[in-house]
Order: sequence, then C-alpha cells, then structure tokens
Amino acid sequence: MEENLNYGEDYKYIPATSVRSGVGIEVLDDVYMYTVQIVNIVLYGYPHTNEFVLIDAGMPKSAEEIISVVEERFGDDCQPKAIILTHGHFDHVGSIIELIKHWHVPVYAHRLELPYLTGKQNYPNPDPAVSNGWVAKMSPFFPHEAINLGGNIKEIPADGSIPYMPGFRWIHTPGHTPGHLSLFREEDRTLIVGDAFVTVKQESLYKVLTQQKEISGPPQYFTTDWSAAKESVEKLAALKPNVMITGHGLPMVGDELSEALRNLVNDFNQIALPKYYQN
Repeated sequence: MEENLNYGEDYKYIPATSVRSGVGIEVLDDVYMYTVQIVNIVLYGYPHTNEFVLIDAGMPKSAEEIISVVEERFGDDCQPKAIILTHGHFDHVGSIIELIKHWHVPVYAHRLELPYLTGKQNYPNPDPAVSNGWVAKMSPFFPHEAINLGGNIKEIPADGSIPYMPGFRWIHTPGHTPGHLSLFREEDRTLIVGDAFVTVKQESLYKVLTQQKEISGPPQYFTTDWSAAKESVEKLAALKPNVMITGHGLPMVGDELSEALRNLVNDFNQIALPKYYQN
C-alpha cells in the first residue's frame, strides 16, 4: 500500500516559524499539543503506553521531529494506532507520507476530504487578497496540489466514532475545506478543532511569529465557504467546550474560552471574514 505515494508537484519546505516552534504543552493527562513551526499536532493517549493516536501531520519536512516528539512521550520505537487528519492542507499533512512509511499505520479523514488525499482534486489557489498581512501575501507560495496516499487513507467511520479514540466523536465542520472535521469528548468537553477556527490571527506575520493569542476564524487565504465556516463555528460553540486546541495558536480553557467563542459567534463577520466581504 506504500507504493506510488506522492505529494503534489508544488510540495516544498516553507521557511515560516514562531516563538512556539518546538514547544509542547500537556493540555490534559492524555492530550498533548506540540507546535511544528506554525502549526499544531496533537497526541492523544497516556504517556508511555502503546495506545495513542496522532492528530494531523505537521509541516513539510518535519517527520523526524514528529517521530522524536512521539518517542519522547511514548517510548522508543513506538508507533500510533492511527493518524487522524482534520483536513488535508499542506501544513496538516506535510509529513504524512514519511510517517506512513515509518509507522505503517492507517490514516483517517472525512469522505469529502478524500479527493484531496488521493490525487484526484487540488485545493483552490490560496487568496492573498484576503488581508494585508504578510502571511496572506505569502500564501500563493504555499502548496495546494492534491497528495496521493493510496490505500493508506481511509474514510473515518460514518457513525461519528474515531478509531482508537474512545470517548471522542468527530464532527463535520466544513467551510475551511469541504471535509474538515473536529473532535469532541463529551465527558470533559475537550475540543480539537483543527482549522475550523484558530487562536492566532493567521494572516499576520507578526502575530504568527509571536503567537499572540486571540480568537479568529479559519485561516482566510485557504477558506472557500464562509457561510459553512460560520455554521461550523456556531455548531462547535453550542457544544460549550471547556478545553480547546486549535490547529494554529495556543489552547484556551474555561472562562477565557467561553468568552472568546461567544465573541466569535456574535461578531463572526467582523472577526473572521476577509475585509472585502465586509465592504
């Protein structure tokens, strides 16, 4: 199943970083977040066990770093039971092929995301006009072509369950991409949102570099359906999460999270939409 795996022709290392790069946070005993340059990966599972899952696969050329982080938390020569993808943008699948070849584990994504992960359909070109921020201006250089994971990519179960993540369920949260999904555990109201929304203004180079924490919508330059994105934010806010990890930015918990989500829902157009939609 590992033959003919390939990234798009535009695949390349992106020299973007932040002050949080290389830093991990144990958000909960069994939920660990680690920042690879400008994006977060999440490890679910208690340390030093064989029962764990990787959520998302980081930036291009970061496989060795991810493997090192995993082995530091779970032990030498360990491997996850599976990799769960919130979606297929380059900064969330940047090292997926190397990780598949190293670990030989299945990868799961929403069925509407599969065309972008099986070489059938490219994502739309990033839109640099969404913002005056330098990250937005740089976005045309970001990879957006489909990758091909062949038989290693599987449709996540339609019943909402997540393989090897008991207690969690997935929620379809389109807008940023058609098949974007988020993960939620009812017991302690833990939410892993991917890029359904983020806690850093991802279009701004300064804010990305400094990781200034603020609630924001999904990264604008890659988001294609703003009506769906707003509905997804409302759906996630209705869950009343107590702990939240986003694909970009720092975690939020408790009252800070509740207030931030309330503001995002109430002022979504002003906070999240590109300026040209607000005129």
